[in-house]
Amino acid sequence: MAKYTKEDIFRMANEENVKFIRLQFTDILGTIKNVEIPISQLEKALDNKMMFDGSSIEGFVRIEESDMYLYPDLDTWVIFPWTAGKGKVARLICDIYNPDGTPFEGDPRANLKRILKEMEELGFTNFNLGPEPEFFLFKLNEKEEPTLELNDNGGYFDLAPTDLGENCRRDIVLELEEMGFEIEASHHEVAPGQHEIDFKYANAVTACDNIQTFKLVVKTIARKHGLHATFMPKPLFGVNGSGMHCNLSLFTGDKNAFFDPTGNLELSDTARHFIAGVLKHAPAFTAVTNPTVNSYKRLVPGYEAPCYVAWSARNRSPLIRIPASRGLSTRVEVRSVDPSANPYLAMAVLLKAGLDGIKNKLTAPAPVDRNIYVMSKEERLAEGIEDLPATLAQALDNLKSNEVIVSALGNHIFEHFVEAKEIEWDMFRTQVHPWEREQYMTMY
Repeated sequence: MAKYTKEDIFRMANEENVKFIRLQFTDILGTIKNVEIPISQLEKALDNKMMFDGSSIEGFVRIEESDMYLYPDLDTWVIFPWTAGKGKVARLICDIYNPDGTPFEGDPRANLKRILKEMEELGFTNFNLGPEPEFFLFKLNEKEEPTLELNDNGGYFDLAPTDLGENCRRDIVLELEEMGFEIEASHHEVAPGQHEIDFKYANAVTACDNIQTFKLVVKTIARKHGLHATFMPKPLFGVNGSGMHCNLSLFTGDKNAFFDPTGNLELSDTARHFIAGVLKHAPAFTAVTNPTVNSYKRLVPGYEAPCYVAWSARNRSPLIRIPASRGLSTRVEVRSVDPSANPYLAMAVLLKAGLDGIKNKLTAPAPVDRNIYVMSKEERLAEGIEDLPATLAQALDNLKSNEVIVSALGNHIFEHFVEAKEIEWDMFRTQVHPWEREQYMTMY
């Protein structure tokens, strides 16, 4: 990631004819928010003097404590390539601060930094994330509203003409590369209309910033193609949902702490303890990594998404897979996460779970190299394989009873997150859905 000074930003803004700057941040639910300022206010913003009303943001603060400050991270300066014309638009990602100059405990980005400090206290220097976000492309109607009509009938790694999203996907890649992303691969996914673009791993905060930027670029460029991009986990029944597999690794200096050439599977004790922690806390952190009612329509057997708490170096049905690469590329792939998750909160709970395993030297169970989807419930119980939560309500109950994952969120975020999600579940629970009318209107 580039390192910028204030002088660099003033120079680049002038050279590129930047007229507006979006001061971006993320709320507790993972929604990107921004305060847009004219270039005349850039100096004030870079001096951390831009204020906004925190009471208007989901889960931030009450009206009587509404004043919050935006502290831009200078290294996140990016000019949006598609905003030419009369003047370009740039953005800076911000941390949220209280008026007294302390970090706001309800800021998801600051909260992740808090957990990273705990990691450093254990002797690790870096927590890397390589995300694999998937998304669907649907056609827009004449009113530019999303339809359920897919733009292609392609399948996994298909080429045109079945993959009609290829041009859109290529334009997304070009825009991302112009913004400094290092794209490793882009391809059609398993379901019609489903796509994946993989970008290079980075430290956890930068990677989460990149996920948020990626979502914004995908949605913006898709609309230019007359398409709606959605990161909804399961927009269509009967096909694969969209996941965001997270490839995680811990480093000490320039050494990958998960790699041990003498260990079984060339995994270190640290990696095994980390795996054990993630498995132990999975039923609780799922409320954060899979935070919507719809998330649990994806976590069902038969569509490649994990439903069971297990790990393997070979098959793709467990929660955790260990990809074949070793050395500096040794990593733990958590496959349950979906792209509706707030990435900052998801990384906070995954890291906290793994660190708990390391601190307490938890023992990972034996890897499960069979296809868990075809095992009976009795066989799974015999192997000690637990199910992931089946609903958001169940996941929230697990979260509320797990002190480690609650502490990963902090009291402010935990309370507001649970409150919002319980309202969401209750709205879903009390709604009458089309399926019910189809099943019962004529039967009773």
